Amino acid sequence: MPRTAPTETEVLLDALNDQRRHVLGILERLGEKDLRRPVLPSGWSCLGLVRHLALDVERFWFRAVIAGDPAVIDALDPSDDAWQVDVDVPAEEILALYRREIEAADAVLGTTPLDAPPAWWPGDLFGDWRLHTTREVVMHVITETACHAGHLDAARELIDGRTWLVLT
Repeated sequence: MPRTAPTETEVLLDALNDQRRHVLGILERLGEKDLRRPVLPSGWSCLGLVRHLALDVERFWFRAVIAGDPAVIDALDPSDDAWQVDVDVPAEEILALYRREIEAADAVLGTTPLDAPPAWWPGDLFGDWRLHTTREVVMHVITETACHAGHLDAARELIDGRTWLVLT
């Protein structure tokens, strides 16, 4: 029986999931101290980057922009620096947050056509720049997640010399 070609949504979600796995995979076996340690001059930590991906990427783009979830939109706080993780928050809590936001984002993507316009747009936050369809938002998130996965590659290599393709 011939295999049916995947849908465009499946192809895009596969690409996004590859990047999500990369983000979580490059951090495997890093201890709490290393997950919190900034290694680049900008001062972000691996854990802070994952929190940013959970809140500013997965939650914001899928639950707020695409789904227009009023609870998420109302909870948006521009003064919250998602890159910062309080010292009393365990690393596993941040990693679990990222996994939960991925699940919530996938639920939105499972019910939203790629041609659908965003249900909500953040006003003046981006000036004249705008994404017009769910497809464009998904492509934006794939790009942003891949970029940050590369940042995590560099951080991990600086921490202990390990790289994504050779985690031994």
